[in-house]
Amino acid sequence: MDSIAPLIKAVRARDLEALSKLRHSLRTPLNQIIGYSEMVMESAEELNATELVPDVKRIHTAGGQLVALINDSLATWKIETGAIDFASMRRDMRTPLNAIIGYTELCLDEIQPNASESSDVLITDLGKILKAAHNLHGLFESAAYPEQSEGGSASADLGLAVDAPSVAILPSPTSTAGQPELVTTASPLPTARLLAVDDNDMNREMLVRRLQKLGYDVDEAANGHDALKKLKEANFDLVLLDILMPGLDGFQTLEFIKADQRLKHIPVIMLTALDDVESTVRCIEAGAEDNVPKPFSPVILRARITASLEKKRLRDQEQAYLVQLQIERAKSERLLLNVLPKAIAERLKAGQRTIVDSVADCTVLFADIVGFTHIAANHSPQRIVQLLNEIFSSFDLIAETLELEKIKTIGDAYMLVSGVPVTRPDHALACANAAFEMIEAVRVFNRRHELNWNIRIGMNSGPVVAGIIGTKKFSYDLWGDTVNIASRMESHGQAGRIQVSESTHLLLGDKFEVEPRGKIELKNSPAQLAYLLRQKA
Repeated sequence: MDSIAPLIKAVRARDLEALSKLRHSLRTPLNQIIGYSEMVMESAEELNATELVPDVKRIHTAGGQLVALINDSLATWKIETGAIDFASMRRDMRTPLNAIIGYTELCLDEIQPNASESSDVLITDLGKILKAAHNLHGLFESAAYPEQSEGGSASADLGLAVDAPSVAILPSPTSTAGQPELVTTASPLPTARLLAVDDNDMNREMLVRRLQKLGYDVDEAANGHDALKKLKEANFDLVLLDILMPGLDGFQTLEFIKADQRLKHIPVIMLTALDDVESTVRCIEAGAEDNVPKPFSPVILRARITASLEKKRLRDQEQAYLVQLQIERAKSERLLLNVLPKAIAERLKAGQRTIVDSVADCTVLFADIVGFTHIAANHSPQRIVQLLNEIFSSFDLIAETLELEKIKTIGDAYMLVSGVPVTRPDHALACANAAFEMIEAVRVFNRRHELNWNIRIGMNSGPVVAGIIGTKKFSYDLWGDTVNIASRMESHGQAGRIQVSESTHLLLGDKFEVEPRGKIELKNSPAQLAYLLRQKA
């Protein structure tokens, strides 16, 4: 199986496409493990090999744990915030992965001594589980020690390096053509690399020796064409360029450098025996950093070079800060969109400070997990949070797909609305479709985790007031009797059913079958007619 080390390296560079490919690579063998374990349980029941079922259930459960762990460890928000920890993920996955391999081998050991033709299907499927588990293990091992640079550490899990010293954004004089890079604040800046360009061999040799004596790393070029070639092949921090050269002279070479996006930020000091003002002005207007007449004093030359390199360092630092500012701004906007509806976030960014809207007609939906107090008492807090996150994430996906607005979660309750903040004529139908998908999502969730969770759903349609509250921690919320009645529709509903009010029922028309429940007495509200929805056969 191919190594996932390149994907991990790309994910560490915050490549969202690589993150998707990595999740796919890890989920493929996990889907095989879960799928084949379900088939083995079915076959074991059919063949009366029920002694295998407990161990196969353990395999299936461990597979589900790995899926949940991968989903959590490789969540998109973690790559956006740089919080993905491959070392912890690999460490946490060892126990369930070892359980899968161990219990599969135990099942095979139990079957094979008394193997018969009817048990071949069990052996085959268990072998596929074992192969998938070893493939997953192989992915980890192939990525455990990715290629390191010379002197680098090879002790990282899943390509994640061992603890490194803290870093700050500082441009290095050896950075690529004006592009900022990260260097440690504790380490000294490396020697600058210069390119000396002169067609005269003696002048060039003398210039190179002087620069080397001043402590610079120097390469040389005999003409403009050679200089441009070397600039494109390697990284330089500064160019010293003679003006009078045959073929491509210094003016033309300078113009080519400043026209190249990769090279334009490299400072160029023109070296010339010309002393006319026109040549100096022409050089500066073309983008030269400075102009040093020949013959030149080593002290003056060093001062000009030092000043030019310092300007480049400051420009690189400014560029690095701008890049970081853009990253932080994009991150802030993503976080804002995670908290507020897009239309509201745009109004907030436009300068509105008080956002309150009266919405004439919308549909509010509440969903609540039945018997959650009892469920929570039988699981660890970590497991409860993990399961709630998974089920509510599936609800989030449904809301996003149907273009509904999630308002909030309250403990084990989930609230969304249709028709706010963007109005839509089919708000009741969209909410009803979402409700049926949420019930199906719970069924899938139960099959995956071998649980028996259930939800009640209540819906009501009517006017609401919607707006933002808070100054530091924004919250977009709804108010009004429509919201209160929707909540009561849920709390007075039935497990696994969708209960709607009279107003919602009228908006849905004959799109669903309904079961009238008569009037329901509601706390702090008049009695309301209620109906249970069913999809048409």
